[in-house]
Amino acid sequence: MKGNVVDMAVGVIIGGAFGKIVSSVVADVIMPPIGLLMGGVDFTKLSITLKEAVDEKTPAVLLNYGNFIQTIVDFTIVAFAIFMAIKMMNKMKKETPPAPEVPPAPTKEELLLTEIRDLLKSKN
Repeated sequence: MKGNVVDMAVGVIIGGAFGKIVSSVVADVIMPPIGLLMGGVDFTKLSITLKEAVDEKTPAVLLNYGNFIQTIVDFTIVAFAIFMAIKMMNKMKKETPPAPEVPPAPTKEELLLTEIRDLLKSKN
């Protein structure tokens, strides 16, 4: 297996666990104070009744927008955390500067021509 496949598998596993942790933080730590500030609202119970319950067999049809709001907050936190992690990893990457180009060694013809030039200069 190549390193990239293993890295991706580890990322998926850690991402799944991280998602559960963030969901718990949002549901149990962040949303209750926000609900309290909004007058004691429990976001998970916010819904719009589309159709009332007829009897015990037919439950009410609800549009649970409170869960949707909570999921949006979950996503925002996870996206921000991943953004920060990638930004930090990019900073930690050390880019190796390109090696300075060494001029190629002169060929035999160039060396011979240089010697001839130097001999001609010394005769004058």
